[in-house]
Amino acid sequence: MFGLFKKNSYPTELPPLVLFNTESKALEVFSPLEPHTVKMYSCGPTVYDYVHVGNLRAYLFADTLKRVLEYNGYEVIHTMNFTDFGHLTSDADDGDDKMMKGLRREGMDVSLASMRLLSDRFIDSFYKDSEALNLLPPTQYTRASDFVKEQIALIKTLDEKGYLYKTGDGMYFDISKFPSYGRLGNIDLEGLRSGARVEVNTEKKHPADFAVWKNGELGWESPWGVGFPGWHIECSAMAFATLGKQIDIHTGGVDNIPTHHNGEIAQCESATGKQFSKYWMHNEHLSVDGEKIAKSTGNGIIMRDIAEKGFSGLELRYLLLQSHYRAKANFSFEALTGAKQAFTRLRTQLFVEWKDEKGKLHPTYHARFYEAINNDLNTPQAIALIWEIQKDDTLTPGDKKTTILEFDAVLGLGLTDDPSDIVESMGILSLDAIPEKIKAYIEEREVARIARNWTEADRLRSAVELAGYTLKDGPEGPQVLKK
Repeated sequence: MFGLFKKNSYPTELPPLVLFNTESKALEVFSPLEPHTVKMYSCGPTVYDYVHVGNLRAYLFADTLKRVLEYNGYEVIHTMNFTDFGHLTSDADDGDDKMMKGLRREGMDVSLASMRLLSDRFIDSFYKDSEALNLLPPTQYTRASDFVKEQIALIKTLDEKGYLYKTGDGMYFDISKFPSYGRLGNIDLEGLRSGARVEVNTEKKHPADFAVWKNGELGWESPWGVGFPGWHIECSAMAFATLGKQIDIHTGGVDNIPTHHNGEIAQCESATGKQFSKYWMHNEHLSVDGEKIAKSTGNGIIMRDIAEKGFSGLELRYLLLQSHYRAKANFSFEALTGAKQAFTRLRTQLFVEWKDEKGKLHPTYHARFYEAINNDLNTPQAIALIWEIQKDDTLTPGDKKTTILEFDAVLGLGLTDDPSDIVESMGILSLDAIPEKIKAYIEEREVARIARNWTEADRLRSAVELAGYTLKDGPEGPQVLKK
């Protein structure tokens, strides 16, 4: 796992990539199943509604992990799924199907065609949110309803091997046949049994037994009747179909650990007799103003809310990267305002103050950056390093700019995009875009400032602002922004 900096000729050894494995509850030196290639599966959204900032943190975590793997020279084959049926509101086997809930909310008829239409809408929205947040697209998105045949085949395999039993409402996985069930997160199975509500499903042998097929009036034909595959079987079948029977990394939020991911492990390993995923990685919860995100509290903030308040997806990305993915984090618009200010200051330096500067990648800072990202994706430390570089008077502006832009391959803040586009997005206008009248005001104001005629300078600034522009004084002269 040691190598050379990809973009330098000097022989500097890299620190190994170390990742936290939820299953072992320890930091481990990453070693893929196959050299140079990583197979990675990420639990994606249930597309019955817009994704909120808590969901977005999970997808940003997966994106950061993928970028770090690629920066270390790996080819990443990445699958992310869309769940468009079968995810019940309890995350287990009771409650409403979330897609059905979405159909009722929208006043749509309950049918497979309507479910497709509804999920189309929210998948398109997810694509836009991902683009705004600058998420790299996976190798493939998989939609659960497109893989029903594969799910039925996997259920048949489990049934033939004796892992399933039939109840009045479907087919269930018998966890007693898989002794290591619950190993992810050390689930207390006896505690579940003693605390179970027997009225939920009296036919279940154990409260943790889970449905692989649920019968109902709506769904697909199967050997067990009309219905839907269970939520957990969806991901197992889609991972098998796109990545193979064994993968390197499976990601998701910590809420996936107790039920969903333990279900996946049981199904996959019972079907194949092999370890399913070598590494399990999870991001912690994001709260909003100190409270858990929930529709009932009205704090399910979505990307549209953020944009309507004048913030960009890149500013949200900058804010979220300031917290380590395994640490609980809090979102507030006050914190986002602070992130916007810092991010704007950084981009102003890179693309206005240092726009013509040329330099070299600084080896010491580059090595420290590698140490940060290879230490379980320590993005807060990586961002702190940017500001340390910014304040380092021993570096030329060109070296600062080159080094910071190099870091963006992992941080994904859009700093390597077209500088003219970035300047435009900041609202800074080029000389050609400023009306002649405003140019005259600015020139007259500069004359007044040189003459220290502050009254006249303030009057001319007010005239510029009344015309719909804002002046910012910088080391290279005034910058003009459109309000």
